[in-house]
Amino acid sequence: MSTLPDCFYCRKDQRLHDLMIELAPLSVSTLYLFKEQTYRGRCIVAFHGHVNELYELPEVELAKFTADVARAAKAIRTAMGAAKINYGAYSDKLPHLHVHLVPKYVDGPAWGTTFTMMPDPKVLLSVEEYAALGAKIRAELG
Repeated sequence: MSTLPDCFYCRKDQRLHDLMIELAPLSVSTLYLFKEQTYRGRCIVAFHGHVNELYELPEVELAKFTADVARAAKAIRTAMGAAKINYGAYSDKLPHLHVHLVPKYVDGPAWGTTFTMMPDPKVLLSVEEYAALGAKIRAELG
């Protein structure tokens, strides 16, 4: 595993900060709050090293990454009171292992169907709202 020069998850550059806010380091990954908040509490868990597929991880790393995703999903669901967490691992256009954790709410957007990756119009929050939302999720991480 390595870093890829043009990968914003590896570089942690402005492209990443334009889309998400770092919430917490996990055992082998980082939890980010996605700035677009149509699905209140939507986050991403991004693996620390540069791989694109789960099968590229050694068994120990795979177990740790899976545990990170489960830990984050539980924290988000508890913090947000979501009815369900949807999981999305695509990487078609951005080849770096990351999982979208998307809280879903009965009678909320896209309930009963696949979440919309980049909804239009976008739901953006104030700095204070992002801070409060992040604190709520971090508190549930333990």
